[in-house]
Amino acid sequence: MALAAILLGASLGVMRPASAGASPVPSKVADAPGPPNMSYGSSSAPIKMEIFSDYECPSCRALYEQTLRPMINDYVASGKVYLVHRDFPLASHKYGYEAARWANAAARIGEFANVEAALYDNQPAWSTDGDIQKYVAGAMPATDFKRVQKVMESCAGPTPALASASEGRFMNVAVETHACPLDQYINEDRAMGMKIPVQATPTYVITYKGQKYPPGSGVVSWPILKQFFDSLLSQ
Repeated sequence: MALAAILLGASLGVMRPASAGASPVPSKVADAPGPPNMSYGSSSAPIKMEIFSDYECPSCRALYEQTLRPMINDYVASGKVYLVHRDFPLASHKYGYEAARWANAAARIGEFANVEAALYDNQPAWSTDGDIQKYVAGAMPATDFKRVQKVMESCAGPTPALASASEGRFMNVAVETHACPLDQYINEDRAMGMKIPVQATPTYVITYKGQKYPPGSGVVSWPILKQFFDSLLSQ
């Protein structure tokens, strides 16, 4: 069900779930193994929004620039929403998977927010020439970038081959062993998206007090999304 349909249901009083204040910016942490922190806000917020996206996807960029930025500064900062990024690089995008690697590496040292912004702000440039490192370096102090480079040292090889889309649905990724330790987390996110299933990026899943609603996809404006959140919070 699209978000517009959910909003219509809310306005008619028939919205149903599919089934029964920290800082909005991830804090800096020491380099450590384990899942990188690619979230904003408090996990105890009443609303959780998970977004499956590809950094090379123009619609993902539009959602970030037009909707997520004001949401992070407003409802995430005030503790109403917990925002979680999920990687879903597409086979049709040449540099999307590599961009996800850089974002995960940056998240390892608490620079995810700055790098996500840099990737989307400069998407037209790096998606043409593949020079992702240039914009990651510009998003943080040189000492922090050296730490990110250290994380990326084992990721110098080619990115995993992703299956092509078939009849509008993205096929699963073959299970392979890769030298880059970050690939595990990217592929786990992608496998999670397959189960939804993600059929286009961005796709977002909203949970309110443990109740998950049908996924939405595409670009939704912040005023419309805010209206939906307010309808949840008023229940």
